[in-house]
Amino acid sequence: MSVTDESVAVITGAGSGIGRALAQRFAKAGIKGIAISDVNEDSLKETAESLAEFGVPCLMDVVDVSRPDQIERFAATVLNEFKTATHLVNNAGVGLVGRTEQVSLDDMRWLMDINFWGTVYGTKVFLPIMRSQGAGHIINVSSVFGLMAPPGQSTYCASKFAVRGFTESLRHELYGTNISVSCVHPGGVKTNIARSARKGENAPEEDKRIAPVILDKVARTSAEEAAEIIFRGIMKRNPRILIGSDAAQISAIQRLFPKRYYRIMDRISGGMLSKFR
Repeated sequence: MSVTDESVAVITGAGSGIGRALAQRFAKAGIKGIAISDVNEDSLKETAESLAEFGVPCLMDVVDVSRPDQIERFAATVLNEFKTATHLVNNAGVGLVGRTEQVSLDDMRWLMDINFWGTVYGTKVFLPIMRSQGAGHIINVSSVFGLMAPPGQSTYCASKFAVRGFTESLRHELYGTNISVSCVHPGGVKTNIARSARKGENAPEEDKRIAPVILDKVARTSAEEAAEIIFRGIMKRNPRILIGSDAAQISAIQRLFPKRYYRIMDRISGGMLSKFR
């Protein structure tokens, strides 16, 4: 579904990073309305304030996407305010540093509840709305770690591979309808996800310290650039949106060398991936 002046965009995790930049990009397009949510009220208010200059009506709601009841409340508020929801961006996500034996089951459940189940809940709540109105576009944010799996990120990769599989299957289920489905795979984007990542129960402090340092070195794309790429992908109804030349490179290498891609990518990165082995 194309973006028009009658569109209403719903974005989770809009308090910072890609979510905030994408809200601003939708607002710049002059749509009918934007509904933003985040678990952090202060950062969400900052995003709402940044949209004021565009003159687009903005609804904000503090939502924990791991709670389906809160997403249902959010959807009801959106419909009450705008009567429609044409574009849903399931963007909310968190990080976790630590190898499999270093993270607890509670750590794993916490991350999966947000990264995977938050995406599922958002889709399950808003898809019937799009069905009833006969059109819509669901955009789920995965990661390059939904294409490749480096050490020290087993839980995060599990969530993002799950988002990818869920989204691709959903797209095939909705083939032939007026509801589009896209999966977004950001590469190195300059956001706070690595700095705010939770450290696994038994992961060394050094891993927590070095993770954002490594990301800063490999991050090639700003949140604003990422938002522009996503927006263009939405306009084209692109089912797979790769953000950054690094994401395109990783996608190609993984497909060409499915057994050896990790060693190749580690060599290209100067050995940074192996720091978490």
